[in-house]
Amino acid sequence: MTQPVLLIDQFHAYLASVRGLSAHTRRAYRGDIEAFLRGAGEDDLDRYLSIDHARAWLADLARQGAAPASLARKMASLRTFAQWAAEHGYCERVFTARLRNPRVEAPLPRVLTIDEARQLLDRAEEEAREGDPVAMRDAACFTLLYDSGMRVSELTALPLSGLDTSARTARVFGKGAKERVVPYGPVSADALERWVARGRPELARPTSPDTIFLGIRGGALTSKVVRENLHRLAARAGVPDIAPHGLRHSMATHMVSAGADLRVVQELLGHSALTTTQRYTHVDASRLHAVFAQAHPRA
Repeated sequence: MTQPVLLIDQFHAYLASVRGLSAHTRRAYRGDIEAFLRGAGEDDLDRYLSIDHARAWLADLARQGAAPASLARKMASLRTFAQWAAEHGYCERVFTARLRNPRVEAPLPRVLTIDEARQLLDRAEEEAREGDPVAMRDAACFTLLYDSGMRVSELTALPLSGLDTSARTARVFGKGAKERVVPYGPVSADALERWVARGRPELARPTSPDTIFLGIRGGALTSKVVRENLHRLAARAGVPDIAPHGLRHSMATHMVSAGADLRVVQELLGHSALTTTQRYTHVDASRLHAVFAQAHPRA
């Protein structure tokens, strides 16, 4: 039988030479497998390379409070190791074949309160009034993001023809090239009109794309620039740091808290499943208590 330490060394060499994984990932995988085989001897290695031991090891980690994301990473290490061990004859089959991945919830983005969102966008509006084209652009960007709930990638790809100014709607293409129409309010309408009429012509070049929003050199505005400028605006406005997706999430949360139908919010956000909308639109405890007090017969 092969000694466990030699097995781990061979597996680590495989990760580097065949899989081409980064040094950081190789160290993480090696640490996981060392922990998985801890206590194994040369004579009882078969007992460790089994579904029973894998389940017991993961269950013990879960009892110790390991986070789902950590368990998922360790399971990825195990699957890679089990595949390699089976291919090299150290076990008869891939012993992780029937292991189930733990469900890993993505963290919710930061949410602004209604007052914080107003403070952020008021600051953008104040700066835009000074006449700087970039400030005009950013005010239109951030106000539209919050009004419509569109993704930043949808915002930066939005063409001039995608706006219906009379109906105050924007036609966007979301994930999977799915088209949807989202409304925006009068504040966004004013900011967009100012940007398109006065700010955009100052940045536009003969080679500029037909996207509504342009960068300072006349090219298409990138999501990275929108994100960086929003971080800076939040600092100047004195509100918690926020990302573009946080504005989208804030809009959805505020709508649900105000009593909007969840399916309407689903349509606005472009979610294919209602369960996704439920994850991204949480109602605060005070709203829940208010509805409970109003509607429950024994409140």
